[in-house]
Amino acid sequence: MTTGELSALLGSCLEEVTVPAGTHIARGKVRDIVDRGVEMLITTTDRISAFDRVLTTIPCKGEVLNTLSLFWFRATEDIIPNHVREEVSPRTVRVAKCRVVPIEVVVRGYLTGSAWRDYQKGSDISGIHLPSGLRFNQRFDRPLLTPSTKEEKGSHDRPVSREELIASGRVEKAVWEQIEASALALFARGTEIAARNGLILVDTKYEFGILDDRLTLVDELHTPDSSRYWHADTFAPLFERAEPQRELDKEYLRRWLMGRGWQGDGTPPAIPDGMRVEVAGKYITAWETITGKTFVPGARGAAEESALIADLLSSSQYGD
Repeated sequence: MTTGELSALLGSCLEEVTVPAGTHIARGKVRDIVDRGVEMLITTTDRISAFDRVLTTIPCKGEVLNTLSLFWFRATEDIIPNHVREEVSPRTVRVAKCRVVPIEVVVRGYLTGSAWRDYQKGSDISGIHLPSGLRFNQRFDRPLLTPSTKEEKGSHDRPVSREELIASGRVEKAVWEQIEASALALFARGTEIAARNGLILVDTKYEFGILDDRLTLVDELHTPDSSRYWHADTFAPLFERAEPQRELDKEYLRRWLMGRGWQGDGTPPAIPDGMRVEVAGKYITAWETITGKTFVPGARGAAEESALIADLLSSSQYGD
């Protein structure tokens, strides 16, 4: 999509869905979730967050994230089952309700982002001590699996070691071992598919739940919100540059914010429309590069999406 086409969509971003009176809806940083007992309706809005704060909206972002997650869920369902039951619209899915494991799992293939910032401070990465002398953006011999706690809204997630997770009882040892194996297998599959399209899957976040006593993949998968991608043809000279070129992920916005002295505390800087359009372009480029298709927006407006959800909630199929 052109810059002009994206600019024209700035005023029609989906900030949130509205639901009939009496319907409980939970709003995360990006997703609006209607809990219907054994199932949920999840709408991926156009909200964007950074450093655990919701900042603004980005044209087409919800549709990009939702449909890209569906692409990856289909490509990995032989590794682990996922919670998706039906694609309701380009932004909304019907999913099975799982007992969510209260941990986010980040698999890192390269020393970059927050891991690099912690390394520069001399800090361990989720309890993992790295040797001295590593370089910015250096590839690890084996991917690191670095968990963090999922904290209540308004609090920052906290890095945590494997040993602390198990000792604290947050996750049973047997379940954690399944999570480790599944996360590494998912990262390997993501790395393989990304490489076919000239991309490097640098690092990514996974979330898991339990459904009928089975470990199940939930939330999103290998999207520009949950993952970092580089173009493979820019990797070789990365060590000679401050940052990779032609980024395809949210780190672009994070660096813009950090360049203005903001990393989550206090009042964030206003994000101009030009930046919103630039970020939208990166999301769409990521979608097209990964899928090999041309992105054509198909999402409804806020009123239409809300009406669709209201119709679904009124049908017996989606009753409590």
